[in-house]
Amino acid sequence: MMVRRLVARTCVALSMATLSAASFAAAPPVTSVPQLDVVNYMGQWYEISKYPNRFQKDCRRNTTATYRALPEGGIEVVNRCEQENGKVEEAVGRARPGKTSSQLEVRFAPSWLSFLPWVWAPYWVIQLAPDYRYAVVSEPDREYLWILARSPTLSPEDQRDIMSKLADQGYDTSKLQRTEQTGNSTQK
Repeated sequence: MMVRRLVARTCVALSMATLSAASFAAAPPVTSVPQLDVVNYMGQWYEISKYPNRFQKDCRRNTTATYRALPEGGIEVVNRCEQENGKVEEAVGRARPGKTSSQLEVRFAPSWLSFLPWVWAPYWVIQLAPDYRYAVVSEPDREYLWILARSPTLSPEDQRDIMSKLADQGYDTSKLQRTEQTGNSTQK
């Protein structure tokens, strides 16, 4: 009797592991949008929601990302957010082209470290509205995810469309954390 239970439990455990591995393997590879017009992408974006991450742990509201083309090439990235105490936190980085126009690389490490490949992180635009009213950004491992918009809110239709596509792309949308946008700008 004890052996049967052990065999049954082992079979159940193996079945669960197989199903789990199959569902993980079933997720399609992350792909970026076919084309990104970098000039149209410049400007301010409001963070609508994100996967929680360690480098934004103190951000509570009014998170924005502003992109500016640099005269010497590349893109300046300025991320701002408001902390619980009302203080504005700012991170300034750089972006450079990756394999395609929609697969950029970003770094927030000092410029003197830019020769090190591991200071550059993938920044892939995986969804983009035709008129650039929203963008969804991630990377090949699906560890990070941001939904950005040109305004502090998204229409319910856009939200549904984004969520549906994210589910089709193998993302766990239950992990998304909504970002409060109060209308107080974090711009300087």
